[in-house]
Amino acid sequence: MIRKTTRTTLPEYDSLVRKGVFDDIVGKIELIRGAVVEVNPAGPVHDDYVTYLTNWSVMSRDASKTYVTSQTGMELPELDSRPEPDVFWVRKARYRSHHPLASDVQLAIEVADSSFENDLRVKRQMYAEAGVIEYWIVDCQSKCIHVFRNASGTDYQSHSVLNSPEKLSPLIASDAILDVQDLFDGE
Repeated sequence: MIRKTTRTTLPEYDSLVRKGVFDDIVGKIELIRGAVVEVNPAGPVHDDYVTYLTNWSVMSRDASKTYVTSQTGMELPELDSRPEPDVFWVRKARYRSHHPLASDVQLAIEVADSSFENDLRVKRQMYAEAGVIEYWIVDCQSKCIHVFRNASGTDYQSHSVLNSPEKLSPLIASDAILDVQDLFDGE
């Protein structure tokens, strides 16, 4: 279950983080459109898919252009948001002074076990509005991947759903081939 709190701007959120206000929170939190939200702890299926996708990403991406990060912040200042995608590919750079911006993101992946509706509605619209060029939702329950491309306004113009035995590549790396069947059914 996601619990929302009082509206907070991104600079206020950063200040609260620096002051240690959230140190006693056991679970994961994100700033979504000015609301600090607490998200469900991840289960083993979610963690397995995140690990698989992180390893696939590291092995598949062009290391001269792309870094891969997992469950770290993305800065969307125009939306007072700091989501933490499960896996995302970012333009190769050091991010010491700020988190990656939407313009740095080459691919954002959310693994949805209990969070599918939130990832499909709230995060999809937020990522599109911010201009994230490609967004995948790995649907653990239905064993499929929702692929969103071509952000325009508050939505994506292209939406496809891939199932086993299909294969998938990110726009940034057409030679990086994800085997959907191996993700869901592999050992």
